Amino acid sequence: MTRRFDSFPYLLLLPAFLLTLTIVAWPLFETFRLSLTNASLRPGEEYVGFENYIEIFEDDFFEVIQRTFVWMFFGVALKLIVGTIGAVLLNAALPGRNLFRILIMPPWIVPIAIGVFMWSWMYNGQFGMISGVAQKIGMLSGPFEFLAHKNSAFFATIVTDVWVGTPLVALYLLAAMQSIPKELHEAAWVDGASRFYRFRRITLPLLAPSIFTMGLLSAIWTFNSFDIIWILTEGGPRGATTTMIIDTYKTAISRFRFGEGSARAVMILLCLTAFSAVNLMLMARAGRKAGAK
Repeated sequence: MTRRFDSFPYLLLLPAFLLTLTIVAWPLFETFRLSLTNASLRPGEEYVGFENYIEIFEDDFFEVIQRTFVWMFFGVALKLIVGTIGAVLLNAALPGRNLFRILIMPPWIVPIAIGVFMWSWMYNGQFGMISGVAQKIGMLSGPFEFLAHKNSAFFATIVTDVWVGTPLVALYLLAAMQSIPKELHEAAWVDGASRFYRFRRITLPLLAPSIFTMGLLSAIWTFNSFDIIWILTEGGPRGATTTMIIDTYKTAISRFRFGEGSARAVMILLCLTAFSAVNLMLMARAGRKAGAK
């Protein structure tokens, strides 16, 4: 008996498919097409093949890639560590914990521009709080401009990014932590297991998939973070905070070299795709090992 083909489900999916094709596939195709041209503000564009990609590998773009991954690694690692600690504290049976769950949200709720401007004032050497407090306790002998020096500016942008992103990580892990059956902790407590042992043997292993997932999402968001760096330093001083997204913006928008900027955007896509694929492979391998045990 021949099975009749039913096209109705595909018709229902067609609007979503066309919408995805319009807002995702077409911009990707257009970006790749522009990356093969010398498009700029000048009228007309010429096909140059992979010349833009060759120029990327001939300049200091490798240094920008390395800086981007270092910036992403420190930002994501600190957000996961601080967010996990925050989730544990918010999950503890402490008085007023509902109030603390509300108070942790402002860094994520406040518009990023306002929050980052606040940090730029605190980093100011003349009237900033951080420099002033450091001078009061004797750590600094005079005003220090955190955003005017390469190393301090680099880590200042990381601290600001961690401040912005930690609340979401903490609340996500808190929700995952509350899904762990309480019976497991109660059984371990009856057997005499300490709080740290219960966290290491029960909470952390069951929380690992959520940590991996949030780590991947946070890595993608941090890798593509533009506003924090741009508001604080615009990629300076002397390129110390210029990541791939900042370099792409400067090339395509500030210098109006749309072809070269598109090639850099394609490189961002390739780097994120490779990173995500490796991360997902590690997650799948860890899941198979956990299942085997």
